Amino acid sequence: MTRSFLIKVPASSANIGPGYDVLGVGLALFLELEVTVDSSKASETNKDPNNCLLTYSEDSEGYGNVPLRSDANLITRTALYVLRCSNIRKFPLGTKVHVRNPIPLGRGLGSSGAAVVAGVMLGNEIGQLGFSKQRMLDFCLMIERHPDNITAAMMGSFCGSFLRALTPHEVERREIPLAEVLPDPSGGEDTGLVPPLPPTDIGRHVKYNWNPKIKCIAIIPQFELSTADSRSVLPKAYTTEDLVFNLQRLAVLTTALTLDPPNPDLIYPAMQDRVHQPYRKILIPGLTEILQSVVPSTHKGLLGICLSGAGPTILALATENFDDIANEIINTFDKNGVQCTWKLLDVARDGATVEPLPVNNSSNVVTQENLE
Repeated sequence: MTRSFLIKVPASSANIGPGYDVLGVGLALFLELEVTVDSSKASETNKDPNNCLLTYSEDSEGYGNVPLRSDANLITRTALYVLRCSNIRKFPLGTKVHVRNPIPLGRGLGSSGAAVVAGVMLGNEIGQLGFSKQRMLDFCLMIERHPDNITAAMMGSFCGSFLRALTPHEVERREIPLAEVLPDPSGGEDTGLVPPLPPTDIGRHVKYNWNPKIKCIAIIPQFELSTADSRSVLPKAYTTEDLVFNLQRLAVLTTALTLDPPNPDLIYPAMQDRVHQPYRKILIPGLTEILQSVVPSTHKGLLGICLSGAGPTILALATENFDDIANEIINTFDKNGVQCTWKLLDVARDGATVEPLPVNNSSNVVTQENLE
């Protein structure tokens, strides 16, 4: 039996001003996986140790540098983790996965989160496991422990999220990093053979009603910034004053972005932050000037501005005048020797989706042999 389906997972922006490690919004820029399972094509996939021929479109971010072995690529490794939790060792013979990824890598737009969500959904579909989105979220959070990006990518829209406290029994079923699962366990208990199922409902979330008049301007500097490096500059402790500052604004912002008409006098000050942005300015040339100079009083339509995730992308929320707002930020970056591109994005309200494709569906793919 031949099966074919399409998985789409949105990019995401986390933190959203004062919502450090709490808020995330799904963005209509989609990682896509076109998947076909056809046992008659087994000879085309048996070069991979797990029966999966993985290809990327030439316009994908990271094209030519992304691992194509199923036990090395983040998407397919994640899928194998999900399958092995259900005692399915490999992909079915004749599995082909063609990826198109327009999400910039290492720029604060949730590229790794989207890959993890796509991998979990791939494992669920390939294994016909029937997991709900909430259950799939548990598998995602075993790999990516920050729920803000993951939740926004899986569930869509504007979300607040947290990880619940695990019981002593659940703590024993500790996080299983991918290095412990594939290709061989790196130490300790041999979880690579039969990984334990994740605890249930690891993450809790709520979806807020984002006003559809509010668009997201993503200004994307042409350099990568790893989350680990971006977190390394943050302090180990904060003053009560700074924490209260963020909590007060967080309480206002989650409702302010739902109101109609959007109010810049409310949203802009509510997007201020003292927990992560002031410390990350040393990693992003021009960040301080941008956050202080691009304001609603001088830029019509602007509602608020913040660092997207760990950066270096800047997220500006606006209702109009998108080109002028984007160009102002791009010009400031340019003065600091940083080149940028920008995208105007809607909110991805449905999050990650799966849809069937005609069995005879074909696309112009780049084969694994051509990439090697």
